[in-house]
Amino acid sequence: MATPKFSRPDISFHLELKKRIGSYFKEIGCSQTGNSQLFIKATILVVAFILLYVHLLFFTPHWAIAIFECVILGALTASIGFNVMHDGAHGSFSKYHWLNKAAGMSINFLGANVFMWKTKHNVVHHSYTNVEGVDDDMNARPFLRLCPAQKRYKIHRFQHYYFILTYSLLYLYWVFFTDYKKYVTKKVGPVPIQKMKTMDHVSFWGFKLIHAALFIALPIYLLGFLPWVIGFTVYGLFAGLMLTVVFQLAHSLEETSFPIPDVQTNKMEDEWAIHQLKTTANFATNNKVISWVLGGLNFQVEHHLFPKISHIHYPAISKIIKQACLEYNIPYLEHPKMRLAFVSHVKHLRVLGRV
Repeated sequence: MATPKFSRPDISFHLELKKRIGSYFKEIGCSQTGNSQLFIKATILVVAFILLYVHLLFFTPHWAIAIFECVILGALTASIGFNVMHDGAHGSFSKYHWLNKAAGMSINFLGANVFMWKTKHNVVHHSYTNVEGVDDDMNARPFLRLCPAQKRYKIHRFQHYYFILTYSLLYLYWVFFTDYKKYVTKKVGPVPIQKMKTMDHVSFWGFKLIHAALFIALPIYLLGFLPWVIGFTVYGLFAGLMLTVVFQLAHSLEETSFPIPDVQTNKMEDEWAIHQLKTTANFATNNKVISWVLGGLNFQVEHHLFPKISHIHYPAISKIIKQACLEYNIPYLEHPKMRLAFVSHVKHLRVLGRV
């Protein structure tokens, strides 16, 4: 399908938001990108990951402790993705281009590919959030039905019971299948990826080999095949679960919308910013631990409206956006607790499995 177009009203809510946010940063005299607070957090996460990796491979503890450390390594993988790679790939990690590029490429060492991810996430997901047939993040077929426009199968009646298992497979599926699918088809869903340059091809295959050496070949050589299979599976499943749950709690809820374009005109009803507000929700924004670990992605509304602003600024700009939504009578979706967002997601899956 052709990508839809958004409405362009005479009075744009997006322009009003940009005006208010711009005034805020001008008033405080602060850059919209990351600062020492973010750099320190990034250092802590990366160093912790390296130390844990070295401990598992070269100072392997008792199997029970090793399993626990694999879970923590999976959590660190997801957290590096949320805090370092995510801001870097959006160009918000630092005011320096080379540092953003380095932060974004952290995903390459973890098995995925930042070039493919930018098209999937920055271009497709951020532009066409929750639009069936375009937003590839909504595609978990045939195992899950995530929006009303998708076909319902008999198995979906039980999806609110088995969804956790499906979510946990994301990281492994991403690293070992979907990246290659995008590379071969040159598309993310219906959207073509940007033409790859020679260095993009070299980077794709080079980092895939590095990842295979560090996370497959070396562990098997040092520990043996069976310990590697168990450890890597636990690591991959937990990383995938954490990555997927955070996304779903922001977009697949009872409260979020799943708009479809007009059949005749292929246009969306709302302008882009209002579309984002109807399809995106925050959760647990007052929980500093969750905000720290998730790289501010519990402030998903702010991220979708201003993806080039670093997540360290989300708590401040959320107040401005919330006030503007109140004035313009536009919905601002938010769950005060993470567990409430999780319950909403489960109910959403249950309804879609039966109707």
